Amino acid sequence: MNPMQQEYFRQKLLAWRAELLQESSETLHHLQEESLAEPDIADRASLETDRSLELRTRDRERKLIAKIDDALRRLEDGSYGFCEETSEPISLRRLEARPIATLSVEAQERHERLERTHRDD
Repeated sequence: MNPMQQEYFRQKLLAWRAELLQESSETLHHLQEESLAEPDIADRASLETDRSLELRTRDRERKLIAKIDDALRRLEDGSYGFCEETSEPISLRRLEARPIATLSVEAQERHERLERTHRDD
């Protein structure tokens, strides 16, 4: 991967990370403003369900931010864009679709097949 491509992916990852952090901040602000003191029990239950769903989404995004940080570290150490399993280059199309990818398409498919067979046992 040439330096221009590396910079492209660095900027893409940084923008994605900033977007997730902004959404997280908005959620925090929204949750602080919102009151659970709804007089109607159905409204309160609905609000708690919405809150729970939003918190679960933010937790997934927190994990995604950690993966983005790992990808940025790999960019720094020169291992970004290479499959962790085979050390082969990961295609640019795959990285464009999933910039945090650590496995090539073939290795990912192999991993998923193994996962499925173990899950079926």
